[in-house]
Amino acid sequence: FIDTEELQSLPRLGADDLPLSLLEMGCSGRFELITHPLPKNRPLPPHSTLPHGLPPTCLDLKTEVEKRFLRDPAWLPVHDVDDAFHKISGRDREVESLLHCSLSPLHSGLSVVRDPTTGLLLDFTEVLLEDTALSAKNSLSLQRQPGPPSESLRGSNTNYPFLPGSGFRYFSHNCSELEEDIDFEKDLLTVPPGLKAGVDFSDKGRVSLLLSMFFLTTCTPQDSGSSASNTVLLSEQKKKPQQEDKGDHKKWAVPVDITSPCDDFYKRIPDPAFKYPFELDVFQKQAILRLEAHDSVFVAAHTSAGKTVVAEYAIALSQKHMTRTIYTSPIKALSNQKFRDFKTTFGDVGLLTGDVQLSPESSCLIMTTEILRSMLYNGSEVIRDLEWVIFDEVHYINDAERGVVWEEVLIMLPEHVSIILLSATVPNAVEFSEWIGRIKKRPIYVISTVKRPVPLEHYLYTGNSTKTQKELFLLLESTGNFLTKGYYAAVEAKKERTSKHAQSFGTKNVSQHNTTASQDRAVWQTLLNYLSQRQQTPVVAFTFSRTRCDENARSLTSLDLTSSIEKSEIHSFLQKSLTRLRGGDRQLPQILSMRDLLKRGIGVHHSGILPILKEIIEMLFSRGLVKVLFATETFAMGVNMPARTVVFDSIRKHDGTGFRNLLPGEYIQMAGRAGRRGLDATGTVIILCKAGVHDMGELHAMMLGKPTVLQSQFRLTYTMILNLLRVEALRVTDMMRRSFSENHRDTQAHEKRISELRNTLSSLRPLDTEGQLSDILSYYHTITELRITTETLQRAVLESVNGLKALSVGRVVIVNNGQHHNALGVILQVSNDAVNRMFTTLIICEKGKEEAAGDDQSNKGEHTHTHTASHPPPNLTCPHIKSHHERPCSHTVRKLKSQDISAITTRTLKVIPERIIDNYNKRQQPRFRLDPPGQAISTATQELLRLAEANPNGITTLDPVNDLHLKGVDVVEGVMRHRVLQDCLKDFHCIHSPTFTEQVCLSFSCERMCVQEELDKLLFLVSDQSLTLLHEYHQRIKVLEALQYVDSTGAVQLKGRVACQISSHELLLTELLFENTLSPLAPEESAALLSCLVFTQNTQIDPHITSTLQEGINQVLNVAQRIGELQRDCGIAQTAEDFVAQFKFGLTEVVYCWARGMPFAEIAQLTDVQEGTIIRCIQRLDEVLKEVRQAARIVGDSVLGSKMERASLAIRRDIVFTASLYTH
Repeated sequence: FIDTEELQSLPRLGADDLPLSLLEMGCSGRFELITHPLPKNRPLPPHSTLPHGLPPTCLDLKTEVEKRFLRDPAWLPVHDVDDAFHKISGRDREVESLLHCSLSPLHSGLSVVRDPTTGLLLDFTEVLLEDTALSAKNSLSLQRQPGPPSESLRGSNTNYPFLPGSGFRYFSHNCSELEEDIDFEKDLLTVPPGLKAGVDFSDKGRVSLLLSMFFLTTCTPQDSGSSASNTVLLSEQKKKPQQEDKGDHKKWAVPVDITSPCDDFYKRIPDPAFKYPFELDVFQKQAILRLEAHDSVFVAAHTSAGKTVVAEYAIALSQKHMTRTIYTSPIKALSNQKFRDFKTTFGDVGLLTGDVQLSPESSCLIMTTEILRSMLYNGSEVIRDLEWVIFDEVHYINDAERGVVWEEVLIMLPEHVSIILLSATVPNAVEFSEWIGRIKKRPIYVISTVKRPVPLEHYLYTGNSTKTQKELFLLLESTGNFLTKGYYAAVEAKKERTSKHAQSFGTKNVSQHNTTASQDRAVWQTLLNYLSQRQQTPVVAFTFSRTRCDENARSLTSLDLTSSIEKSEIHSFLQKSLTRLRGGDRQLPQILSMRDLLKRGIGVHHSGILPILKEIIEMLFSRGLVKVLFATETFAMGVNMPARTVVFDSIRKHDGTGFRNLLPGEYIQMAGRAGRRGLDATGTVIILCKAGVHDMGELHAMMLGKPTVLQSQFRLTYTMILNLLRVEALRVTDMMRRSFSENHRDTQAHEKRISELRNTLSSLRPLDTEGQLSDILSYYHTITELRITTETLQRAVLESVNGLKALSVGRVVIVNNGQHHNALGVILQVSNDAVNRMFTTLIICEKGKEEAAGDDQSNKGEHTHTHTASHPPPNLTCPHIKSHHERPCSHTVRKLKSQDISAITTRTLKVIPERIIDNYNKRQQPRFRLDPPGQAISTATQELLRLAEANPNGITTLDPVNDLHLKGVDVVEGVMRHRVLQDCLKDFHCIHSPTFTEQVCLSFSCERMCVQEELDKLLFLVSDQSLTLLHEYHQRIKVLEALQYVDSTGAVQLKGRVACQISSHELLLTELLFENTLSPLAPEESAALLSCLVFTQNTQIDPHITSTLQEGINQVLNVAQRIGELQRDCGIAQTAEDFVAQFKFGLTEVVYCWARGMPFAEIAQLTDVQEGTIIRCIQRLDEVLKEVRQAARIVGDSVLGSKMERASLAIRRDIVFTASLYTH
């Protein structure tokens, strides 16, 4: 109870007594109301977040620099002798600091002295070590010191790579003796310095060498396997010198005969590194023998032949030798599968992919080819211990986008690394191996299988109902016979069910006709029931559309191919595999629908399927629980999961530009999945004829055509250029020269021929090039160019309509061929044959040469070039006509080809062709041979002689531009060049020399000029100027210089070093980095913006994004436009629009929401892109974020680096980054 009077005596509460307070939020002008009561005896919070007092002032820059760097004692020198200086600085000398310094490298080491007969250790001696200053920052040598442990695996972008074993020209001012380029065929000594005798490498010497090697191996503690390996090495040594004696024409690719059995295999390798529980095929034994000899091999074998045996033996051999092996694959899924298989077999196996790194210290590392390329460029220490690199699915080198990576890796591998290439059968395996062998200077043994271990039978299927379900027609037997009878039987069966209207159109182009969904369902239901009854499952149904894969699987609602036991096994495996997903992710629509399909034995496999779901389907298929698998072409690439039957939904596919039939190589790769070795006698391949039977010619070409040859996809990339430019000792042109695209050049043979030609040229009589004759060689080159220009113009004239019109009856022409040189003639007849048009011409010639002129008309073309090349006229526009008044002249009538006419004059004569030809033919008969020429011939020859005498400097010829009205750019430029060259001839001093004629005959002699021309041609071929991509290289260097990635001398600048860290779209990403485009964005916005670098599809749904993100997109497009225009200005063919169009922002909203924590089921509703594609893009985006983080650290932007790390952590969650079933 409170008294009212007491209450009234209390002071009334004012505004200041209420628990309210205003807080000023920074400088933005915003206020926040604080309403919560405060504890007693606690002051109110500050009413502003701004600091009290005056704002801080910015110090003058000069004052700040002086304070930090000039007056701070820590920056002053310790050993300055000026005491007054130290009194001012206030810094004391610390002598003991001199004792703490980094250790210098040791200049000597200990060497072991052993007894040469027993191998016992006798003593240690001190030896001097050379090149102790070599490191990864200044040398390519394997003798350099190892880098820090943190860089041992991936290397560093500041490291030099190890010297490639491809004959790169190694230029270095600090090059030591250990780093010199040694010729291992010519520079090796056989007699050691200080000794009188050495090793005899002749046939007699080999016997003693074998005995000594055997004695040493028995005295030295080694296991039996090593001695076996030595035996193989020595046996192979007998063959190698014989091959090397062949000289420069040596074939680097050595095909191995696998038709005869390898009976002495176990004698040659009594203790193999790996023992197999089955008998090896001949090709596998031959490959293993080559591996024991440490040779490189190319194994091109049919699908399911057992190429993996070769890879397994190499891994076992490297573990035995205590070295390392790298196994590369083209796709990440194949890397995961091989990791599981090899881990089970060998145990000591690691995996390196973009987002996974498992057991990197293992002796066998499995990785994608791009990672190996990065390790080679960055000088990874793994390369030191590397014995083998295994390239699986080498035919992937034909991939237009990624094929260049294989070529880069093959070129960059050091000399001590041996190569194993595994591929499907390719027609040019020898050619490809020849290229590798030549750039590596070592033989490559080519081992190919002759036939499949399980033969295939190819059928056409026309059934679509229970009545017609057995309409399966054999088209191609297992022996390779194409059965036209089966084809026509399929055509007849199909015609019985088609309407009369459809029958009238025949069977061609039926593949263009589309079928309805209900028709497709009927065909698949019928076929799969039929195959299930015949126990021909499992079936892989190749369908070249992800949408059609899903539709075909969903349409088979009534098809159930599994037993109750199999259903239970599928259910338990699904439950166990999906436990690693969060609860919400397990209920994704794709998982729920696939669960129902899998329980009925039906699976779907394409890039749109969730990765974990694809792995579940692959494992169930390999167990035989998935009976029917609808898959796209990617399932056939390297995934070793054969089936009993393969079905083709269609033989047409879309290749990115349009629809086309399957290539023979594509068909063979997919059809090869049929037939399980050890389980099936034959494999079955079925082609569906849903709308009609395909054209027989197309089927024959697809089934029996040659597989696609291995072709070079080498192209220049900015990353490649910058990685090579940052190492002064390596040149980009050397990389281009050694690419497969330049395989046609044989530099060694060319250089040998150049040496021979130079010797031949030096043996000829020397030219007088003194005094007035000093420019005679330039005169010759000008004359040669003038001749070539004239021939080019004349060819253009004769190919034109106006030029052919000018070559009419009565036209005076200049004739040059094997029989006539600058001879005048007049056209008498023109043939009507448009292809091989002939001109019957009356020609003035010397007396006695009429018969010679008619001999061997068929060889005119052969002599034309040689004659005109060796005796070019001084003036080719107005040719000097031979004057015949000094010697008796005659005439002849000949049929000329267009190339025999070197010039068309402006003059015409009135002639009577029939009389001239008849009179000439009459006088060719023996009894009329002495008759005088007829009046018509006499008149024509006199007119021609009068023209020659009246124009001693040459008769005026028709001008191609002014007279014949040819307006082509090449013709106009040719005429202008022709006039310039003509004017140049007057300025030469050599034409005034009294010995000019003699020297011209000497210099223009056929032998000298042929030798000189061949020499010039070969010098051009071995020079950089002949490289196909040299022009593009200079264009890209211009782009890099304009963007300041390199300076004018080619030295890589800071921006260039940043770009080296980025694997794709390096220019755009580096420019965004240096323009601070990512700085104002939040981590999730940065990730969303960078998704344009990894997403390549078109979408129909526009993303809803924030205004900040839209500004970022506009900036990216502006930078891309600027780079595209710069590339176009520098001459690169790609347009700015095409360059900008490759960046697509369809997943921007999806990535943004995912980084902000939205569940996967919800982000999948934001786009029409399939779930598997979304996951793959986010996984690749994580690799981009890591590259940007590394680049930010190089620049020194720690804020951006930490932001990229937060963005990476934000997207690395849940189903997107669930661990692979193969690795855990």
